[in-house]
Amino acid sequence: MALDGIILAQLVKELKEPLPLRINKIYQISNTELLFHCRGKEKVILLISAHSQYNRISYTKRTYPTPESPSPFVMLLRKHLENGMMVSIEQGGLDRWLDITIMIRNEIGDKVERHLYVELMGKYANVILVDEHGKILDALKRIPPFQNNQRTIQPGALFKKPKAQEGKQNPFDNCTLDLNASLTSQLHGFSPLLSKEVMHRLSKNEPFEDIMKQIENSKEFYLCEDKGEIQYHVIPLTHCSDTFEHYPFMEGMDVLYYHKEEKDRIRQITGDLFKLVRAQLKHHKTKLPKLEDSYREALDCQKWQEYGDYLHAYAWMVKKGETSIELERFDGESTIKIPLDPKLDGRQNAKKCFQKYTKGKKGQIYLEEQIDLCKKEIEYFEALDQQLEIADFKDAAEIRDELVQQGYLKETVKKIRKKKKDNTPSINVIQFDEQTQILFGKNNLQNDYLTFKLAKKDYIWMHAKDYHGAHVVIKNSNPTEEMIRLGAHIAAYYSKGRLSSSVPVDWCPVKNLKKVPGMKPGFVSITTYKTIYIDPEFKEIEAYL
Repeated sequence: MALDGIILAQLVKELKEPLPLRINKIYQISNTELLFHCRGKEKVILLISAHSQYNRISYTKRTYPTPESPSPFVMLLRKHLENGMMVSIEQGGLDRWLDITIMIRNEIGDKVERHLYVELMGKYANVILVDEHGKILDALKRIPPFQNNQRTIQPGALFKKPKAQEGKQNPFDNCTLDLNASLTSQLHGFSPLLSKEVMHRLSKNEPFEDIMKQIENSKEFYLCEDKGEIQYHVIPLTHCSDTFEHYPFMEGMDVLYYHKEEKDRIRQITGDLFKLVRAQLKHHKTKLPKLEDSYREALDCQKWQEYGDYLHAYAWMVKKGETSIELERFDGESTIKIPLDPKLDGRQNAKKCFQKYTKGKKGQIYLEEQIDLCKKEIEYFEALDQQLEIADFKDAAEIRDELVQQGYLKETVKKIRKKKKDNTPSINVIQFDEQTQILFGKNNLQNDYLTFKLAKKDYIWMHAKDYHGAHVVIKNSNPTEEMIRLGAHIAAYYSKGRLSSSVPVDWCPVKNLKKVPGMKPGFVSITTYKTIYIDPEFKEIEAYL
């Protein structure tokens, strides 16, 4: 669900606590997300998202990739807001928009006021910069007059605050309720979800004033699952579930939205790898049956040699314009019907048949190679598709580098800020105990580096059998059963079989592995190995992360 006005009112209380804040740096981390690095008594990072589904505002402790080249809107924000003081954050009643006031000195040193309006209204979510005279300097999403003549959002236009809905009551004041009508239509800030919850509690004879006091005093989000979706609010949603997880507001925002938006961020910053990989996969899956049909036809090439022999022998009987001819076989026991090209005479048709025979004979070898190559390409892109499903930003960036190395993408000017000029793939590490680490890769470059460069020969290597997935290395030559089971959980969970049960996981010393010549990164062959069957559970891995 999206934010409603009641949730935003509770969030604003915590957003105000560290004010005033000096704005040090501003970044745009995706098409809809802005990061404000600020400093007050301590450093804080303010995240504003104008995503159509995940729009929100919160302080975050998560790390985000930042592009080296800022967008024009960010350049404008930096010009007008950097080094300014964020002095107030006010909500428009109980509506889903905020007015952030920033004080800054202009070019001649005079103090001026800037307003950053953050509108968190679903698909209409936006971030708008307004000067001291109420004129719009720019917006994250511009809305020209032909789209909305009532409220134009573009540079130079006068800013109009969103209109408050009339006829609604403030739920924190004394109000009169009609229990036969939806609370959403009667109370400011109420979403349909909160309306259902309050009606449910009222049916249990819980006083409305007590419910609103719980909301007003709440400092945590309560999360529950309802019909396969995560729902949340500042009070437990008892009409949805009896079990809840709860987090402080700002931490809860990260838990709710960080991974949901991560896939969008990966698509935007890494150039939509999903689209490329799936397009290649579709291309090769369409190509394979055509190659197999051509191969079957090539296997039947012997008939063209036979046709050529008969046409060469009976060339004098073939006349131009005929599309076929029926000739007596050499043994005299039957006839043979031969298709003809009406534009050619007998000898020319015979020559064409011999050419088809030669082409088919040679083509069998070529088509066998192409079919094998096509199958390998399908397997390779299926592996990449699965890796992207579980990739974080660094993993996706490495997959992009791999596609550049393999020639599927052209090298471009890198848009991602990197702290180190180190092309070594990042390896995921779990500290099992003081002596033992379990390492794993989540893409082909990581798998290749881990298995053939980082791992020693006596370390234990693991991989989900018959599935594309992670290479896992246990840095121990004599692992305990607990180590092997944890490694198997990792190998199975970070594979295409993560949603299956009894996933077979092969394991052996690294010395039993061999890199297959000519194969793409991440492919290995095994000589001797053992197999363990595991039901992949992330909880088993999470305990060690």
